[in-house]
Amino acid sequence: MEIKKAVTALAALAQETRLSAFRALVAAGDMGMPAGEIAAQLGVPPNTLSFHLKELTLAGLITSRSEGRFVIYCADFSTMRGLIDYLSEECCGGHPELCLTNPPTGGTTR
Repeated sequence: MEIKKAVTALAALAQETRLSAFRALVAAGDMGMPAGEIAAQLGVPPNTLSFHLKELTLAGLITSRSEGRFVIYCADFSTMRGLIDYLSEECCGGHPELCLTNPPTGGTTR
């Protein structure tokens, strides 16, 4: 992932409603969720949610598809994994796989 794409994705997630919507879509998995269900789960008006879903879509973090009269939104797991990989590629001296098995000692915990 390029730095500009990472910054765009992180900026999109740096807002409470968008982060909550993205997490709800991650939890929903490949099936995704209709916009109305996301709005109800988060307790936000549909027009407000629409604005936030647009921002997540522009950042490449979610996709949408039509099913009848519903728009179903899904997390883009490829982009999510790319962002996670980008953020951790220099972890543990360039060996991020070590971070998963050997948490750092001392200091703060993750």
